[in-house]
Amino acid sequence: MKNERGFTLVELLIIIIILGFLTALISGNYISSLQKGRDAKRKNDLAQIQRALETYYEDNRAYPTGAPPFGSRYCSSPSCLAADKTYMVRTPNDPNSSYSYGYLVDPNSQYYYLFSCIENSKNDKGTGVSNDGYYCPPAGPISCATAPDCGGCGRCLYVVESSNALPLSPYPTIP
Repeated sequence: MKNERGFTLVELLIIIIILGFLTALISGNYISSLQKGRDAKRKNDLAQIQRALETYYEDNRAYPTGAPPFGSRYCSSPSCLAADKTYMVRTPNDPNSSYSYGYLVDPNSQYYYLFSCIENSKNDKGTGVSNDGYYCPPAGPISCATAPDCGGCGRCLYVVESSNALPLSPYPTIP
């Protein structure tokens, strides 16, 4: 009788199970890392837009009435001619093309809110991130009825506001 060497069916199954378990661990961390990276980009984008809005305010003593043109040049006039002051060469878009940034300004253009989605909000304890629900402006000239929905992600979970804006409280449920 010939003695053949090889793996038994049980040994092969154990190896397949171990490889499957390792793959699940690696892919879970990979997806989480991608979400954290997109969230970091969103925060950085809103900080850059905030600096441009503050510069605009210094020049005009009012914030712009409409959102900066996300994805294009942001200038002192809508026509964006060569003689116009440029606040941003290219205003950033949300890293997920399905989502967008939200911008709200009060009727007198004296304070604003910038909103964004956050994919990893349950694990992100940073400033401006809501872990308890979506952000909604307080009652007054800007309210929940006018709050942006950040494109396709539902209500916004991250906010940056002008220094004189009314503080926001997260609402516990998403409508």
